[in-house]
Amino acid sequence: FFIMWEVELIPVYLLLSMWGGKKRLYSATKFILYTAGSSVFLLMGVLGIGLYGSNEPALNLETSANQSYPLALEIIFYIGFLIAFAVKSPIIPLHTWLPDTHGEAHSSTCMLLAGILLKMGAYGLVRINMELLPHAHSIFSPGLMILGAIQIIYAASTSLGQRNLKKRIAYSSVSHMGFIIIGIGSISDTGLNGAILQIISHGFIGAALFFLAGTGYDRIRLLYLDEMGGMAIPLPKIFTVFSILSMASLALPGMSGFVAELIVFFGIITSQKSLLMTKILITFITAIGMILTPIYSLS
Repeated sequence: FFIMWEVELIPVYLLLSMWGGKKRLYSATKFILYTAGSSVFLLMGVLGIGLYGSNEPALNLETSANQSYPLALEIIFYIGFLIAFAVKSPIIPLHTWLPDTHGEAHSSTCMLLAGILLKMGAYGLVRINMELLPHAHSIFSPGLMILGAIQIIYAASTSLGQRNLKKRIAYSSVSHMGFIIIGIGSISDTGLNGAILQIISHGFIGAALFFLAGTGYDRIRLLYLDEMGGMAIPLPKIFTVFSILSMASLALPGMSGFVAELIVFFGIITSQKSLLMTKILITFITAIGMILTPIYSLS
């Protein structure tokens, strides 16, 4: 797991540094520093779990899942994995590499980042933090839900101020990842199902939005929103499909984004680990984020 986690950095770095905008080397360097730096915590967690409580090192996930750890040690492992996966997801405040990367990367690289790379962090949280470290996860779950709700509001608000179309889509991705974090933190089957559906849904929608943004740029050489007025006239097909995908992104009823976010809401309500006031607060903040989503998606 760790080796494959690191190997994927190489092609992504090459794609970022060789194709893209004028600041592509800066964004590629920032990406590699963030991700490689966080991998140190991942390596320590993997080695700690593999070496603890066994006469021989055991790195098998099934063996590790049946292993119990002292609570303090489990919390340390959990924090290490959380930092590593928070950079990839990304979770605020470790998200700053993503807008810069999307702003400078070629549209095909942006599709790879949005469709696959961001989902690796969420997969790690589910596969390792939830499965291998359940006691620590139950302690951190209310904090994850609150952080996810704040992330939805913060990224949606920041997206409104972006003039670059690809950066706006990037912040939209950060906002939608907040729903995934909430679903994972709810510790309920319903919330987890919603998070997984959101992972799949946003993977397709985000990649498609970047594809259309790149295709439009190849045709009219414009990426800044204040210069793209009247885009429906020269690019009617791209405009139509982009509008449909924007509706899907803002969770229009009947589309996959709506179903995923609705299931996450049910997961918040059915969570047994959170107090009633915490559920109300998270639901209220998340609802505000859902109101902001159509504003930046359609503006």
